[in-house]
Amino acid sequence: MSAGTGYGTQPDAIAGLLAAVGDAAVVLSYEEDRTFAALSLSRIGAVASSRLDWTGVEVLESSPVFDGEELRKLLREYGRPEELAVVFWGNLAVPSLALETGLAAAHTDAVLECCYECWIYLVDSRVLIEFQDGEGFTVGRVPG
Repeated sequence: MSAGTGYGTQPDAIAGLLAAVGDAAVVLSYEEDRTFAALSLSRIGAVASSRLDWTGVEVLESSPVFDGEELRKLLREYGRPEELAVVFWGNLAVPSLALETGLAAAHTDAVLECCYECWIYLVDSRVLIEFQDGEGFTVGRVPG
């Protein structure tokens, strides 16, 4: 946690997910979170404070479905099981996680239960999956 940011002050929000995946997930420090955000979220503009503006970004897929099964399908389609996935939440007070894509795919319901919006960055593929509860998923390639 970084003083003054509030980052990571609500780890209970991800307790169920952490219990499901055990030591295979790493809770990111504020500095690690910001480093991965600079490689992903920060390269795409925002609409309001918590939605990405996909204008001018290579959108690979959009889906109105917003459940764990759909997220599982997207993770398996766009990432390799051993690829590093970083999960960002719509609330900075909830710490971000790093885990293998295959593990995230195996626990998608637990991922989606943590927050009503999240982004999963598939590091090697440079693919970002945005989830907005009630609206579905957008998958795009992160600009270089």
